[in-house]
Amino acid sequence: MQYILLLYAQETGYGTLSEAEKSAWWAKINAYNDGLVKSGHYKLTSGLQSPSTAKTLTRQNGKLETVDGPYAETKDIVVGFSIVSAADYAEAVGLAKGNPVFDEGGMIEIRQILKL
Repeated sequence: MQYILLLYAQETGYGTLSEAEKSAWWAKINAYNDGLVKSGHYKLTSGLQSPSTAKTLTRQNGKLETVDGPYAETKDIVVGFSIVSAADYAEAVGLAKGNPVFDEGGMIEIRQILKL
C-alpha cells in the first residue's frame, strides 16, 4: 500500500533560519529520504512553494473563480509531502516518526492513497 505523509510546519520558522541552519536542515531531510530509499519504502518526496504563491479554485454562484493564496487561514501549512510504500498504517507511522519536520515543531498527517 502507498501512503502520503503531508508535512506541516509554520512557514515563518524556516524563514528565520540562517543559511547554515538551512543547510543543516536540508542535510537532515536528505538523510531521512536516503534512509527511505535504502529501505525500499521511498516513492516520491517534494517540498512546496509558499502559500503566498498558491491559487485556489472555488465555485461561487455556479461560476469557477480563482482566488490568490490558500483558501484557509492557518498557522501550520503544508510545506511538503512524501509518498511511501508500507505494509500497513502502523508501518507508515513508523516511517514518518524519523522525519526531521518534528525537530522544528512540525507535524505529519498520514493518509492511505486510494487505488482507483
